Amino acid sequence: MPYTAAGLAFREARDTLLTHSRDPQAARASFSWPDVGDHFNWAVDWFDSIADGNDQLALRVIEEDGTEARRTFDELRRRSNQVANWLTRIGVRKGDPVMLMIDNRVELWEAMLAIMKVGAVILPTSVVLAPDDLAERIDRADVRVVVADGIDAAKFDGFDRDMVRVIVGGRRDGWHTFADFEDAPDAAPGVVVDSTDPSIVYFTSGTTSQPKMVEHTHLSYPVGHLSTMYWIGVRPGDAHMTISAPGWGKHAWSLFFAPWIAEATVVVYNYRRFDAVALAAQLDRAGVNTFCAPPTVWRMLIQADLEIKPSGLRELLSAGEPLNPEVMAVIEKWWGIQIRDGYGQTELTAVIGNSPGVPLKPGSMGRALPGNEVVLLDPLTGEPADEGEICLPIEPVRPLNLMSGYVGEPERTAEVEHDGYYHTSDVASRDAAGFLTFVGRTDDVFKASDFKVSPFEVESILLEHPAVAEAGVVGAPDPVRLNVVKAYVHLAAGTEPDADTARSILAHARSHMPPYMRVRRIEFFDLPKTVSGKIRRVELREREEALSEGRIPTEFRESDFPDLKR
Repeated sequence: MPYTAAGLAFREARDTLLTHSRDPQAARASFSWPDVGDHFNWAVDWFDSIADGNDQLALRVIEEDGTEARRTFDELRRRSNQVANWLTRIGVRKGDPVMLMIDNRVELWEAMLAIMKVGAVILPTSVVLAPDDLAERIDRADVRVVVADGIDAAKFDGFDRDMVRVIVGGRRDGWHTFADFEDAPDAAPGVVVDSTDPSIVYFTSGTTSQPKMVEHTHLSYPVGHLSTMYWIGVRPGDAHMTISAPGWGKHAWSLFFAPWIAEATVVVYNYRRFDAVALAAQLDRAGVNTFCAPPTVWRMLIQADLEIKPSGLRELLSAGEPLNPEVMAVIEKWWGIQIRDGYGQTELTAVIGNSPGVPLKPGSMGRALPGNEVVLLDPLTGEPADEGEICLPIEPVRPLNLMSGYVGEPERTAEVEHDGYYHTSDVASRDAAGFLTFVGRTDDVFKASDFKVSPFEVESILLEHPAVAEAGVVGAPDPVRLNVVKAYVHLAAGTEPDADTARSILAHARSHMPPYMRVRRIEFFDLPKTVSGKIRRVELREREEALSEGRIPTEFRESDFPDLKR
């Protein structure tokens, strides 16, 4: 089908970024967010235009046993039209919040496109959530439709609520069966949406408080992810894989919008238990060109000593949390490719990143990406500084790739949008060359002996010790120093949680850290995490404060080892 005027404007902006894919200075100078007008539906104006008659693979879902499901662009165009028309037939209407609780299977992508096409609102939901979590989300989001895997449908049995219920991969009394969509016509549904209508709502990971409902429009995510495509470095015809579970923003970033903006193939590998060797084999077998994984996966890959590079790899990326420099160094030594870090939030698309083809500064997350203006504000004075909170100006022009707000919570929206800026609550430093380095969450950074301590920096050094698989660092209250540095450590497999291990880690900290940053206490602990896998340091801080009157009996202290010089 021919491009609409909106689709053509989108394509011109995309092609500008592809033309300057390895020259970020030229990209920043040449690129501006496209004016797609008052009515833009990415699934129709963009995806259907590139998909019509296109037999290139758009999606490969690979299972552990090597079997896979495939869809071409044209198949997804036609099938998502069928799903859209079928959803309308069973009562789904424009504006309806649709809870989408499907694991990585082809129906997920068909459903996402279809929901956008009928103008309903996608609520991606993790399959690991329990009924109590679902009940709270269904109520807050006023869910009208639920689409769930057969294995998870029973979680909704206790909800006495008038909802359209759709089961994927099975049949169930009182539920519509997703597979029945194949009887529907494959003509475009013809629903018109406003560009500013809500398109997708994500619940945040809740690292410090109750999850917020982040609302994105048909502009802020679909168009905003032009910056994500640029950061990834994905090109037309590429195969792109990301390790990410449905339900979280990163899944939409890298397994839906960015690759299909570039007209690349989305490659997904499903596994029950992580196996680094098997993952590397699938990267090679699928000819993956661009690969993004969270820091945990990168650390597990280097622990497996996988020195042979999968043949097709060109771009490597990390996201979700900052990646430790020592992990980057090992992969670069093995595979000859630098892992490029980047930064964004559920509330944003990619706004900071190390761009393709540009030598990076180890440990840095890069510079502002095309279309984005980033400033660091001193949290005390509110003035620009070389170290401060990452902020985006919202005046005189609001960033196109910023959420429209937190649903039903104007006061929480106002907490992050004030004084002319969107405040991320993340702290970074900027060097003379403009590289930005993550310091920590504003809530996580603490003072010890009047020095600011970045938990991430301490954790990075701890991870260089072979016994440390993961660490969470907080300030433990101290009457003299205000706080001392306390490390909660998850040990590598085969390591004993005893005094010898504690002494070895404390000695490592002593020899690699300045005195103010040095770990003084250590405890072997199962780190509390959000359902998306991020460490909840707030729980560790609360534990320290609750037990500050006396010594925690399960911790080791520097003073326990007289041979460690103070």
